[in-house]
Amino acid sequence: MSGRPGGAARAAAVHLAGVWFVGCVLTAVQFQAVLVALFVGGWGAFVAVPLVVVPPAVALLAVMGRTARVFVPLVRRPRGPWRWAAVVYGLGTAGVAAAVAASLSTGGRGGPLVLLAGGTCYALAAASLVPGARARAATLGAAALLVAAGAYAVWDASRPPTLDTWLTAHRVDRDLLRLGDTPPGHASRVLGASGDGFGVAYERPGSPGLHLAVARAGEDTRRVDARGCPVPYGGVVRCGDDAGGRLLVTYEDGDTRRELRLEREGLVYTVSFRGGADAELSAARHVLSTLRPATAAELAPLREFGMPR
Repeated sequence: MSGRPGGAARAAAVHLAGVWFVGCVLTAVQFQAVLVALFVGGWGAFVAVPLVVVPPAVALLAVMGRTARVFVPLVRRPRGPWRWAAVVYGLGTAGVAAAVAASLSTGGRGGPLVLLAGGTCYALAAASLVPGARARAATLGAAALLVAAGAYAVWDASRPPTLDTWLTAHRVDRDLLRLGDTPPGHASRVLGASGDGFGVAYERPGSPGLHLAVARAGEDTRRVDARGCPVPYGGVVRCGDDAGGRLLVTYEDGDTRRELRLEREGLVYTVSFRGGADAELSAARHVLSTLRPATAAELAPLREFGMPR
């Protein structure tokens, strides 16, 4: 091997690349070993993990350490490769643990990047043993960038997603995002949105409240007659024209439930409520007579429901 600075630099680069690859493998193996221990359960499984994983890992790194004899004085000493391997394994594994913790705090969104970050942690641990001011400065700079990237990922994951991001991630049918104005004395609350439905609750003290459901026409699989009145399997269902294209459906099965349904432009709007009070029926009519697209402010609570994994 060349004794020139350029030759030593190339040798160091090849050496660190090899450590990075081995580090990626060790990260994957150790991660799987921990998962198996969690699956098996019991203290015995967790005690067995370091006994089974650590010795082969350090031995493999000791073999890698022999390639650093030219530029790492520690490796030239008696038992030097083993000491080098112990330091690299300890520092690298600590970095891997931090990377896994950061990934878990982001909901496990790190995925394959955790393996790449694990290899980088082992490579940085090996780079910290390369002598020279430039080598140490480069190692510190790379470590700082890695820590900054992890901190940014954790911070970014802690922020609520934008509304557009949430809707896209949940594959929401945006044409369904319509609601009616809140009836007097009520408060509205968005219940959820998906690719096949959108729901809003209208609540007031001392009342069961109303529930608006929006869906595509034809999504309801219940049997209906020519007027669109549900055909019951049991109990009694009464339907009546409520004017304005609305259909009033009353379920008499011991606990009177009513629905005010409206079909318009390929969408079906259903306001459900309990009891026979005219006030609730009037509120349901108010909702269906003031239908409009939901505003971003009204949809903002959806972001609190979390993101799919």
